[in-house]
Amino acid sequence: MQSYTIGQAARLLGVSPDTARRWADAGRVPTHRDEGGRRLVDGRDLAAFSVELAKGEGGEEGVSHTSVRNAFSGIVTAVKLGDVAAQVEIQAGPHRLVSLLTREAVEELGLEVGVEATARVKSTNVHIDRT
Repeated sequence: MQSYTIGQAARLLGVSPDTARRWADAGRVPTHRDEGGRRLVDGRDLAAFSVELAKGEGGEEGVSHTSVRNAFSGIVTAVKLGDVAAQVEIQAGPHRLVSLLTREAVEELGLEVGVEATARVKSTNVHIDRT
């Protein structure tokens, strides 16, 4: 079984080592010590916690972590769902943006006509965040 140090776990979770340490101290992430005294997290425990964290438990409300700088906030004007893929249109001021993404992503984000959303553009890709 693979184990991770607190620093490695923090990197994988996208938080600081101090945050990961506080979560471990609070018992949110089970840890054990190796022969050298380092605190480790079992891979299975870390995977389960990362899924829990992604569901919004412990995340910061309204905070978006992204490296994409070109953001267009607007309103969803059309959603076309296929069996696997979907097309979402956003009107952001005078700009109409269209993104192709998975149906699952559209459903998870709750994207539908009239919902406020942000299209993030990097190179030729358009990423959509629910606002």
